[in-house]
Amino acid sequence: MDRLHGMTVFVAVAEEGGFAAGARRLGLSPAAVTRAVAALEERLGVRLLERSTRHVRVTEAGQRYLDDCRRLLAELDEADEAAAGLNAAPRGLLAITAPVLFGRMYVMPGIVEYLRRYPDTEVSAVFVDRVTNLLEEGYDVAVRIGELPDSGLRALRVGQVRRMICAAPAYLAEHGTPRTPGDLAAHTIVASTGASTQPEWRFRENGGVRAYRVHPRLTVTSNDSAIEAVRQGFGLARLLSYQVAPLLASGALVPLLEPFELPPVPVNIVHREGRHGTARVRALIDLLAARLRGDPALDWTVA
Repeated sequence: MDRLHGMTVFVAVAEEGGFAAGARRLGLSPAAVTRAVAALEERLGVRLLERSTRHVRVTEAGQRYLDDCRRLLAELDEADEAAAGLNAAPRGLLAITAPVLFGRMYVMPGIVEYLRRYPDTEVSAVFVDRVTNLLEEGYDVAVRIGELPDSGLRALRVGQVRRMICAAPAYLAEHGTPRTPGDLAAHTIVASTGASTQPEWRFRENGGVRAYRVHPRLTVTSNDSAIEAVRQGFGLARLLSYQVAPLLASGALVPLLEPFELPPVPVNIVHREGRHGTARVRALIDLLAARLRGDPALDWTVA
């Protein structure tokens, strides 16, 4: 059996969650896919997939092997593209992930431009408000907001954003403007579980950082819902500056407690490319970096 073929088939079946779906993805017959996986398991002497009448699941040993197969196949793609020349036109499928609201506002316009510029490419975009594992979940590129943990990923900083308290002028006219973080206890709080599940808001105060426990009257599951409630004059919310940049510019929302804000948090494009990098990934990173660094809402020029 061709070892590379077996790896490719196994990855397709594992990612698609079934032999029939994996066969469709590869353009093979289900019988051929079943034989390839069986031969691979026999050669390795370990079961990679648990089969049932309804599901195909990766075993513990299979998950480790799946991660290795993905990495090796990606490196082979890189080697092929490097041999074809660094100026080869981008082609093929690319997977990217980003936070929900940031993805809609800043990443999607870049993806559309990328697809128009390179007609032989395809993009799978997943916008979720959680930290994804690029290797385990099969993403090529991610946009991350916040400090990055140590990892084998490569990162390109493209901006920074602030965590800020906002309210509508109508709310402030009725309830007054908080002057210190301690004043928040007297105000209506709107919180988003999409932004954080932390019941405390932290501020810079008296040369250090102090946490204030908040008691939201309204808790929503998405940042855009929190923004809408605040825009309508219902309370204060703690949001990232990019999320409300248009509303701040128009005067629909007002920033509060700015002297007490924590330092800005970085925005990075992270990726898992190897030494050469595929043309499709390099092209998307370059395009997104240029767009994001040129956006004043991401405050790239501020040290």
